Amino acid sequence: MKKYWILFVALFLLIVGLVLQFTIGGMFSYGDSAFGFFAAGQFSAGVFSIGTFSVGIFSVGIFSVGIFSTGIFNIALYAVGLFMLAWKKSRLKIENVA
Repeated sequence: MKKYWILFVALFLLIVGLVLQFTIGGMFSYGDSAFGFFAAGQFSAGVFSIGTFSVGIFSVGIFSVGIFSTGIFNIALYAVGLFMLAWKKSRLKIENVA
């Protein structure tokens, strides 16, 4: 149980996000400022978020904040990228291609 606590937190937040999106707003959102369960855009916030500046449980972007985050600049619990502030992190390797 100690080992999988973050998985349970992510699943709980996923369920809460589903309930809120079905009762309050739309599921899919895209554009310059996107807010929804699945969000894609320059500034995006949602459970699954993709964009230049993204905030979400699962976020992908240049500047991303979330529980599971992939990008160049990340703030997350689990992160993959170049510059990260995370509990568990995996650095990308840059190689010269000549």
